[in-house]
Amino acid sequence: MLSIIEQIKQGKLWDFHGGIHPAENKALSSKQAIKAAGIPQELILPLKQHIGSRGDIIVNIGDYVLKGQPLTQGDIAMCVPIHAPSSGTITAIEQRTTAHPSGLTDLCIVIATDNQDTWCHATQYPDYQDRDPAELIEAIRLAGIAGLGGAGFPTARKLQGGLGNVDILIINAAECEPYITADDRLMQDYADEVIEGIRILRHIISPKLTLIGIEDNKPDAIKALEACVNEDDNIIIRVIPTKYPSGSSKQLVKLLTGREVPSQARSTSIGVIMQNVGTAFAIKRAIVNGEPLIERVVTLTGEAFKQRGNVFALLGTPIAYLLEKFDYKADKKYPRVIIGGSLMGFTLPHANVPITKITNCILTPKRKELPLHTYEMACIRCSACADACPASLLPQQLQWYAKDKNYDKCEEYNLSDCIECGACAYVCPSEIPLVQYYRQAKAEIWERKQDEMSAERARQRFEAKQQRMDRDKAERENRFAKAATDRRQHMATAGGDDAVAAAIARVKAKQAAATDTATPTIKPAVAAAIAKAKAKQAASVSEEAIPDNSEMAALRKQRKLQAREQKAAKHAELMQQQTTTEQPPEQASDKKDAVAAAVARAKARKAAQQAQSSTDTQPAGDAKPTTEVDTNVAVDPKKAAVAAAVARAKARKAAQQAQSTTETQPAVDAEPTTEVDTDVAVDPKKAAVAAAVARAKARKAAQQAQSTTETQPAVDVKPTTEVDTNVAVDPKKAAVAAAVARAKARKAAQQAQSSTDTQPTVDAKPTTEVDTDVAVDPKKAAIAAAVARAKARKAAQQAQSSTETQPTVDAKPTTEVDTDVTVDPKKAAVAAAVARAKARKAAQQAQSSTETQPTVDAKPTTEVDTDVAVDPKKAAVAAAVARAKARKAAQQANKVQPNIEEE
Repeated sequence: MLSIIEQIKQGKLWDFHGGIHPAENKALSSKQAIKAAGIPQELILPLKQHIGSRGDIIVNIGDYVLKGQPLTQGDIAMCVPIHAPSSGTITAIEQRTTAHPSGLTDLCIVIATDNQDTWCHATQYPDYQDRDPAELIEAIRLAGIAGLGGAGFPTARKLQGGLGNVDILIINAAECEPYITADDRLMQDYADEVIEGIRILRHIISPKLTLIGIEDNKPDAIKALEACVNEDDNIIIRVIPTKYPSGSSKQLVKLLTGREVPSQARSTSIGVIMQNVGTAFAIKRAIVNGEPLIERVVTLTGEAFKQRGNVFALLGTPIAYLLEKFDYKADKKYPRVIIGGSLMGFTLPHANVPITKITNCILTPKRKELPLHTYEMACIRCSACADACPASLLPQQLQWYAKDKNYDKCEEYNLSDCIECGACAYVCPSEIPLVQYYRQAKAEIWERKQDEMSAERARQRFEAKQQRMDRDKAERENRFAKAATDRRQHMATAGGDDAVAAAIARVKAKQAAATDTATPTIKPAVAAAIAKAKAKQAASVSEEAIPDNSEMAALRKQRKLQAREQKAAKHAELMQQQTTTEQPPEQASDKKDAVAAAVARAKARKAAQQAQSSTDTQPAGDAKPTTEVDTNVAVDPKKAAVAAAVARAKARKAAQQAQSTTETQPAVDAEPTTEVDTDVAVDPKKAAVAAAVARAKARKAAQQAQSTTETQPAVDVKPTTEVDTNVAVDPKKAAVAAAVARAKARKAAQQAQSSTDTQPTVDAKPTTEVDTDVAVDPKKAAIAAAVARAKARKAAQQAQSSTETQPTVDAKPTTEVDTDVTVDPKKAAVAAAVARAKARKAAQQAQSSTETQPTVDAKPTTEVDTDVAVDPKKAAVAAAVARAKARKAAQQANKVQPNIEEE
């Protein structure tokens, strides 16, 4: 079986799927020789004119450049530089519209030419046959040569990839696109230079066979090539039938060799490398003449041109310059300027677009010459596009997926194999612009792949950085560990200890010494005292915090008994003295004065109670009940004097004891004040009865104080004895009064106990007071007892209401006996004056106590009533004034002294 090369030499040709035979229209531009387009005033050079990355700019605005001077540079094979097509000054580096179907802008270098066309120094290789292929490939790259057939693939990169891998070199001279005749005229006019370029390629690649594929519609070009080819060149000119798109790379390889290029692969993968005729011509100029790629052949065709043909146009020449120079007459209705042929070209948005390395034709058709696509119609599924596709694709399916932006399906149906020849759109009866859909889909897919590649590169850089950091960390730790080991070994060999360990030990020793120094030294005596205090505290906690006050209670009980005996003796003496000096009682003509005096006294006491109830912030106050003793019987004068002396001595001793107790106990105890008011003589029997009554009351008060002490261990009860006797009393009436007093005392004690239960932090302070100013009738005594009971009930209700609003204040019931009997007017006036004086003094004491001692209990003051003659009317007025002042004093005490407890 013959090999592929043998079959090719025998002249065998193959065929590819599909293809069309459109009108060629080549005769419009193929009759004239190639001309020079001239030097325009401005050249616009896009940085990217090929497939791959653009180079770095190495010039600045204002620089003067020479013809052939490089403007960009790059150090990779896929990056080819651009050169100055003519000498001039760089005026701008900015965004300009480029020759691309999208019509977008790109960064361009703008040169204002000087029409001198001064060349720079060029490197030539006329003896290329003696040069290394790698050196020639690098020279081709530096010359900026890319594929001039339309793809723009860097030639140096293609040659480098084919070294040692290919056995067939194909020169593409088919030029199948309608209207385009650039390669045809180049072969006719410069056939020798084209063949010389092919020889340079053969020297670089060293193929087994070289083929020139050319369509049979170019007879003049075929003759010109055959005249330049020698038998030693081993170049075969293969004429192929005219069929579009036979000039495509994959289709031409299929036609000449019968091999098919795999999907998404290049022809070098099957041992074939292909170059265009224009590329071979540019290689010859770069190697032999030292000229970089700064110009190319461009076909100017279309009925709108008056001067049609092919020209050598400098790269960067504005298309508007060519249109103007070669007499372009735009169509009146539909002016169009197309770059490329009628099938693969695209319409420009405006004429100020430059010529680039891949621009091979400028077509300016008229409306009748090239019909316009009016509108897109629905696909009728005729399969004409699939029959015409040279790549054996399914254009209908691809169009659906591209329109739906289903790019995954587009890739599945091999959209990348589409060569964008336009054969499908040419045969479509619905005039669907299929190639436009494919180009948009390819651009989107390319963008997605670029993003994925960028993300992958970023991931790789991040992982490399992490590995480098981990490696540096491990090396640093190893270095430190090695240094520590070496130091320990050095210390061990030198006979010393590790310096670091010694330093750490010194620091620990200093810290331990500082801790020992900071610990305070406790003396033995202080420690013993603290231990005893803790033992007492533990004992008190174990006994449920109830102290033992039995000794104190016994002492208090003994002091109370002695006080009662002294008071009884003194009272008897005073009663005897009063009997000798007192005037006989008179029957009062006006009872209103006595009532007014009694009411005044009651209101004064009520004001004092309100002031005392406002002291709700003294939980540690001591309950100080006041015991009043009424003695209405006669006592022996001598015994009374002796008893009075004993009472005074005991009172002084009690005061001293109270003062010493005050110094040791922060809560201040009120000292008992003995007030004696004797105005009448007392019978010895009555005095004995009163003494017995007083002793009974004292015992009861002691029991109440003991019960209060059990619930409030820190409070001392200090009774205050007040005696007010102004008249001689009948034995029967005295007995009735004593009974009434005892009933009131019991009721007051019950109220105090109930207040103690509801208010555990404050001691109840019952005050028992008996005022007897006149002789009392038994009936009136009964009435007075009823009045006292009513007042006691009222006092209990007030105490209960105060307990609800002020939970920390103790109710302080006061037992009072008012006897409405015949009273001397003078004595009533004196009593009213005394009441007013007491009210004023109580208010002053409350104010002074608020300013100086907010937490100290008020101490009652003893006053002595004096008997003076007062007018009854004035007494009534004085009583009213006293009542008003008492109310005012109570209001002030309620506002100003919330923490004062009045006894």
